[in-house]
Amino acid sequence: MIDIVEGDFKIEDAVSKMKDEDVGAIVLFLGTVRGCSKGRTVEKLYFETYKDVALERMNELKNTAMQRFDIKDVTMIHRIGTLGISDNIVLIAVSAEHRKDAFAACEFLIDELKKAVPIWKKEFTTDGEYWVEGDVLANKND
Repeated sequence: MIDIVEGDFKIEDAVSKMKDEDVGAIVLFLGTVRGCSKGRTVEKLYFETYKDVALERMNELKNTAMQRFDIKDVTMIHRIGTLGISDNIVLIAVSAEHRKDAFAACEFLIDELKKAVPIWKKEFTTDGEYWVEGDVLANKND
């Protein structure tokens, strides 16, 4: 399953859909909103995207992972809109016969999602608003 959603997702639902008799490992990455970033106190985050393009890129990443690693399935769900502290942002789940391939594919997918998928993050902090580009804060109050 590849999706971009406004509401929260259920981790248990994603995991249960990935189980089958040939799966010996399901590795998850769950990204959540933290209360501090680059020494600033974060109040909330805002995510926006070009949904059609983002979904297309996420599917391309899934296909690449399926070819590159010995895995059975991939789930990627990313939220958009305004999120509060501790809210879920992104879920990547990878199923495989063995854990090594599942871990490697999961790491590949989160790294590439952050690089290749047009999803933008704005941090609202106690000292201003910042668009975040990768790990770098963009111009204040854009």
